Amino acid sequence: MVQLVNIGFGNMINASRLVAMVSPDAAPVKRIVQDCKKNGTLIDATHGRRSRTVLIMDSGHVVLTYLQAETVAARLNENGGDIQEEGNADER
Repeated sequence: MVQLVNIGFGNMINASRLVAMVSPDAAPVKRIVQDCKKNGTLIDATHGRRSRTVLIMDSGHVVLTYLQAETVAARLNENGGDIQEEGNADER
């Protein structure tokens, strides 16, 4: 079962592929983001806003979101609302 988590502006990630949520302020994380930008594996889901959380996926992709890590974690732990199963939500 695929669980999708809303990371803002209707953008979703597969919760089972998420490895880590980290702050974008640390120097090592900034290097990871720059390396992914060069490699083409960076996904910017901030819509021009300030990045508050960096999501590291098991595929090597890095996703930037404007949501705080606590907000994303709460959405991961919800049983409904922003977490949706694959397919049409009306089919549940």
